[in-house]
Amino acid sequence: MKRLLSALLAAGLLFGPVAVATAQDGGQGPVENDAAEIEAAATGEDPAAEVAEEGHAETPHYPLKRPEELSWTFAGPFGRWDLGQLQRGLKVYTEACAVCHSMNLVSMRSLTDLGYSEEQVQAFAAQYQVQDGPDDTGEMFERPGTPSDRFPAPFPNPEAAAAANNGAVPADFSLLAKARAVERGFPTFVFDIFTQYQEAGPDYIHALITGYDEEAPAELEIQPGTYYNPYFIAGPALAMPPPISDDQVEYTDGAPQTVDQYSRDVAAFMMWAAEPHLVERKATGFVVMIFLVIFAVMMFLVKRRVWANTPH
Repeated sequence: MKRLLSALLAAGLLFGPVAVATAQDGGQGPVENDAAEIEAAATGEDPAAEVAEEGHAETPHYPLKRPEELSWTFAGPFGRWDLGQLQRGLKVYTEACAVCHSMNLVSMRSLTDLGYSEEQVQAFAAQYQVQDGPDDTGEMFERPGTPSDRFPAPFPNPEAAAAANNGAVPADFSLLAKARAVERGFPTFVFDIFTQYQEAGPDYIHALITGYDEEAPAELEIQPGTYYNPYFIAGPALAMPPPISDDQVEYTDGAPQTVDQYSRDVAAFMMWAAEPHLVERKATGFVVMIFLVIFAVMMFLVKRRVWANTPH
């Protein structure tokens, strides 16, 4: 009886899938498949190609173009900030980007790191009206900004920001240079460990700002109200229009007033906002590496001295 049950179980496992597949095909699946293969061989057509032509093509990967790897003063293990570039980037942000984008995590007192004096920072902060309170009567009020305040947001809440920008909430600039970057595949990311490449965010921001001039392919459908940009990380187009144009922001240090220069400067400023202690961190890391090398050499010499007279 046990042998009979084992034989029946084995037969069910062997012929069960075949029976189910035949039932799902209406009993004609294998015959129809064979007929289709014979017809395709006779006509020289590829059934898989016909499926692709019917709209089952491979899903595109974004961005359509990868950002160019630029040269930044803060790159590498010995990088440093270009204070002139950071000051220009602040000017671009306040005059062109702050209309839509907030910087909620950056205090205005940190602008002293950009080479401004405390009096200049106080005058800069006083240009803004900051909501404060409540007062003695329980009402909110507005006052001139102080260095301890953070950069004020252009909209009171995300809902108001979305309503003013066709349903899309502009991203906050505080950490954007560290949060938005194009992934670097293998083996590039392995080399980045040794080259200390950490500028994918600024490279992406520069490419996005300067990528609006490119024409969209004829076969690509762009939704109304969006703008084609092959460097956009989430699709072929985005709701943000070109944010800046040539000669829109006036520079007083003689730097070129072009979109390319504007994008470089504001990308560097956003990198500083996201990691203001970048240079100090790299300097500390360099000292630590020197210490570890010297310590390893000393430990090796001590080991040889201690075990010199011990037979092995």
